[in-house]
Amino acid sequence: MKANIHGIDVHYEVTGKGPWLTLSHSLAANLGMWDAQLDLLNQHFTVLRYDTRGHGQTQDTEGPYTLEQLADDVHGLLKHLGVTRTHWIGLSLGGMIGQVLAIRHPNVLDHVVIADSTGKGAPNAVAMWGDRANLARTQGLVALVQPTLSRWFTDPYRDTHPAEMARIGHMIETTSINGYAGCCAAISTIYTHDGLQKLHQPGLVIVGDQDQATPPAMSEQIHAHWPKSQYVVLKDAAHLSNIEQAAAFNKAVMAFLPSQPLAQAPSQN
Repeated sequence: MKANIHGIDVHYEVTGKGPWLTLSHSLAANLGMWDAQLDLLNQHFTVLRYDTRGHGQTQDTEGPYTLEQLADDVHGLLKHLGVTRTHWIGLSLGGMIGQVLAIRHPNVLDHVVIADSTGKGAPNAVAMWGDRANLARTQGLVALVQPTLSRWFTDPYRDTHPAEMARIGHMIETTSINGYAGCCAAISTIYTHDGLQKLHQPGLVIVGDQDQATPPAMSEQIHAHWPKSQYVVLKDAAHLSNIEQAAAFNKAVMAFLPSQPLAQAPSQN
């Protein structure tokens, strides 16, 4: 389905039954990134998956984008659907969007899972993400498929899962250049640590022990700045830990998320 949010058509899917749970994917992916979680989550939650601006079937716009803009996109989608309170699982870019959404709209999110993400960019982040955006503009996303897969998955997993590599590679290759470059700009300047300290929501910070893209030290810093957070490291997983170690990821998520009706948001008065 699609909804016009802030002047763009946002693609989304709603499945399952229970409390609302929103899933937000990584850069250069789409809502299909969550396939390994969907059957389980549908048994306990009303699951909202959506494609980020310029990804999947969601309309792109000229960049640069900001994380605030991307968070406001999903906030607008939630309002369109009449969702006043939701749990959240976001990985990488989706984790960054979740942090910013929780800070900007503190009464919307309940339990929040931030996977393989960061709250502060590396010292060379602006140059690195600028280089990747320029590569996409000059050579297309196809040039980024293999380098990205090598960061996202361990060598043994890539070698033994060729069909999955083809599926994820297709997601990368078919991402809009505007969407990719726009989100690169948003990622490059992330800083949420100060805002995280004010959050009242329970958080679960998950990271793969072999994540090269957002190493465990970055997740440790999210956990350190988030007062009510837990921290889980998944063994033998790189950046897309929800795919490479789906069973362990799902177990950690289900142990954290409550399946009863959502709590009322604390008063901000």
